[in-house]
Order: sequence, then structure tokens, then C-alpha cells
Amino acid sequence: MDQFFDFFLNTYKDKDTFVVILEAIVLVTGIASVWYAKKENILVYPTGLIATIISVYLLLNDKLYGDMMINFYFSIMSIYGWWNWSRTKNNQKVVKISRTNTNEKIIGFGLFLLTIAFTYIVYRIFGDEITMSNYVDMFTSGMFFTAMWYMAKKKIENWTLWIIADIVTIPLYAYRGLGMLSFQYLIFTILAVQAYFLWKKSINNNLQTA
Repeated sequence: MDQFFDFFLNTYKDKDTFVVILEAIVLVTGIASVWYAKKENILVYPTGLIATIISVYLLLNDKLYGDMMINFYFSIMSIYGWWNWSRTKNNQKVVKISRTNTNEKIIGFGLFLLTIAFTYIVYRIFGDEITMSNYVDMFTSGMFFTAMWYMAKKKIENWTLWIIADIVTIPLYAYRGLGMLSFQYLIFTILAVQAYFLWKKSINNNLQTA
């Protein structure tokens, strides 16, 4: 058990206290955001905004430009999602949990490919050597980008993408020495699996009452 905690915490011995505090805030608000998303609670967005804005700063300092850009996008998409989830008509939510149609699947795949290409260009612009971990970063960025768009529209497929990308991200962040963020994504994976089944149950209930 000690080795488990050492694996996640040893990298913080030489970090500034300020950075550790910021990562701790990202950990707490990030987990809270996913928890609220699972419950279909609008607080997913203000808590998520705190986490993503701080993450942009931390990732920029670490020169992880792909992750930085995706968190910048998360911040923008959180504002859109906040507005979209808040819409009501006759005291009823306008946007309800549903599945993607064919057109949305095509758009989602297009967003995935465009994000990978854009992230690659960002790395080239900044002139850093592109390693295998950067290519993994591009892949997960594409999945996260699409997942966030699906979430803003309350499409259940967002959780499938989160689960896959989260599982890939856990060892990626651990490899980069970001132990707290790696642990965060482990919790994200567990919550995302729970959320998928909750949203699926909601869809089934809506079909039965329709």
C-alpha cells in the first residue's frame, strides 16, 4: 500500500507548494464535476470550469500543449453546456438524455479527427519533439473533445468516450509525473461507468413513459 501512495506522491516532493495546491483544487473540483454530470446536475459546469481553467495554467507550464488546448476547449464548451442544460420550456428541460443519431455520430468522428490534427499542429508550432506520449495525448484529446460536445447535448455516448480516454490517460499522467491527476482520472473512470448505467436507465424510463 505504501508503494501505491509513493507512486502517486513522490513526484510532488520537489514541486512548489503553490502548484501542489492548484493540482489538489483540480482534483476536488474535477471529481465534483463528474459526480454532478452523473446526476444530471447543472453544477457540473461551474465546478468543471474551475478545474479546466486551472488545468490550462498547469499544463501550459509543463509544456503539455495538447492537454492544455483540450482543457481550454473544455472551458469554452462548459459555458455552452451550462447554457444548453439550463434551457427550459413550459417548466420542462429542453435538452434530455438521449442517444446520438447517425448525423451526430458522423460529426463526432469528424471532431475526433480534427482535434488530433489540430493538436499535432500545436506541437509542431511550439517546436517540441513529438514523442509516443504526445501521440497518445493527441488520441485522448480527440476523444475528450468529442465527449465534451456529446455531454453538452446530453448524449449517452459521451460516457463511452470518457471511459476509454480516461483509462488511457491514467498511465499517461503517471508516466509524466502528474500523480494527482493520474489518480483523478482513475476516479473519473469509476464515476463514468456508474454514470453510463444511470443515463441508460433514464433513457429506458423515458421510452417506457413515452
